[in-house]
Amino acid sequence: MKPELNLTPVRLSAPRAAAIAGIIFSVLLIASILLLRQAVPSNPLETGVWLQNRAETVALALNLVPFAGIAFLWFIGVLRDRLGKREDRFFATVFFGSGLLFLAMLFVSAAVMGGLIVAHTDRPDRLLGSATFALGRAMIYEIMNVYAVRMAGVFMIVTSTLALRTGFLARWIAYVGYSLAALLLFSGRYIEWILMVFPIWVLLISFYILVDNHQETASGGR
Repeated sequence: MKPELNLTPVRLSAPRAAAIAGIIFSVLLIASILLLRQAVPSNPLETGVWLQNRAETVALALNLVPFAGIAFLWFIGVLRDRLGKREDRFFATVFFGSGLLFLAMLFVSAAVMGGLIVAHTDRPDRLLGSATFALGRAMIYEIMNVYAVRMAGVFMIVTSTLALRTGFLARWIAYVGYSLAALLLFSGRYIEWILMVFPIWVLLISFYILVDNHQETASGGR
């Protein structure tokens, strides 16, 4: 008789996958924010001079956003897998919902800014100084600095709460998350680089998961 083949798929290690996805998301989003801040003034009432001489830099930053979003979705999924049966339905709903809302607002803002670039390419003499440009620029500012920042804060609060309740992350990371989330919730509009807090926090979690996973592997191999 022929030996039976083992067709059971090998399960991907969720902690390592979460760490890698979180690092990719953080690096891409930080790079995108840095490029945008270098090219586009923070003032939402600016006149759009960047469309004439920095549009390629902005387009590069916008092209990084979809890949950052894919990595963030993976990060959410494997974090939930790391929670496993310890996941609470109420907190899991808010965790998943706030993450998706943040991602949706990030995509909408990137799409509006990309639309401004396309419109300027087609009609460069009519867009600058128009009500259309002013509306689009104001929408980008409000979505990212008011709504997306606060959804990121909610995501951090829920993740930190789950860490305290289940122990899937260190307690000190949860306390750091609470502090940074309060900063996002109450001062988002008034600090120019406030959005950088979120990817840096995700990067912190990702490195912690990598180290924790390595320690578990090393202790298991002894």
